[in-house]
Amino acid sequence: MLISRRNLLRHIAAGAAATAAVPSLAEVALGAGKAGGPIRLSRNENAYGPSAKVTAAMQEAVLNVPNRYPEVEAEALRMKIAALNGVALEQVVLGCGSSEIMRMAVDAFVGSRKKLLVALPTFDLIGGFARGSGAEVVEVALSTDYSHNLGAMLARADDATGLVYICNPNNPTGSLTRRQDIEVFVRSLPATAYVLIDEAYHHYVSPSADYASFIDRPLDDNRVIVARTFSKVYGLAGLRVGYAIAAPPTARLLDSYRLPEEVNIIAAKAAVTALDDTEHVLESVRRNTDDRQEFLNQANARMVRAIDSHTNFVMINAAQSAAEVIEHFKNNNITLPQPFSSFDAHLRVSIGTTAEMREFWRVWDLMPNHPMAHE
Repeated sequence: MLISRRNLLRHIAAGAAATAAVPSLAEVALGAGKAGGPIRLSRNENAYGPSAKVTAAMQEAVLNVPNRYPEVEAEALRMKIAALNGVALEQVVLGCGSSEIMRMAVDAFVGSRKKLLVALPTFDLIGGFARGSGAEVVEVALSTDYSHNLGAMLARADDATGLVYICNPNNPTGSLTRRQDIEVFVRSLPATAYVLIDEAYHHYVSPSADYASFIDRPLDDNRVIVARTFSKVYGLAGLRVGYAIAAPPTARLLDSYRLPEEVNIIAAKAAVTALDDTEHVLESVRRNTDDRQEFLNQANARMVRAIDSHTNFVMINAAQSAAEVIEHFKNNNITLPQPFSSFDAHLRVSIGTTAEMREFWRVWDLMPNHPMAHE
């Protein structure tokens, strides 16, 4: 069919308008989840997102390198991590978030014939990996101060214990376990037991004599693996990139269970830029500290008890069924995580923006069983 010049120009103009109306891949990647939908206070995300420098790096990566495999960028990220932490390159293992580090650790040190030793409650993804592999998961309740009950954990450790998981600060309680106590615990474990220390919330911890990172101040023990993530303070949860640092032989064993090229180019470039942008990290920590304190002020005003938090979330005692409270918030367009084992009356609340937390307390005050309801 012949087409006139006028119709041709009309088609070109219509096509240009349609293209302009469709967001670019970069716009979709960077803007997803910002508008509409419920307020998400369930995943401990950085409410303020990545820095402008990181956003620019992501845009550049989307536009210029989607046809290449990520080995160059991933190696650059490993080198950056090694240099910043003063370790050898061979000690750094990348993963698709720190969750992938957990999966690798289970495969490497637990398998189907050994035990995984964890606190209760804690971040249970690693427990799911272990159960899926056919391993036994031994759960030990936290101490009354919400630290890991290391004495009780040690009593449950034996030659069949392949891996111990310590989340510090702990998720979901936000509580700390003293560095000195962890050191004694590690040295007292059976020689065949490895220890994975999850420092996902490391940056949020204020300076304290009771806390020191096992990366910043390593323990001379080849069984210790430290996991970090870019999902929290760096605001890159959607990109799924994390890493582990361990002694060379341990790192090599861990790396042997890694899926090849699982950290993509966009994630690698964003993570390298995020590591350089220390100002954004400091600003994120400052804002979180202020927002968390305001959250605690609002909780105190309502006589709601909270566990002392060193993270970007707070666990509070709802003094009633957590499941019912969660459903109430869901009905009011706010998502909270499901109740945690042995903490049936507690809620873990991620610290959101000022507006999001204002809405949280407005919805809280609507609960019919709350003493301040309808006042």
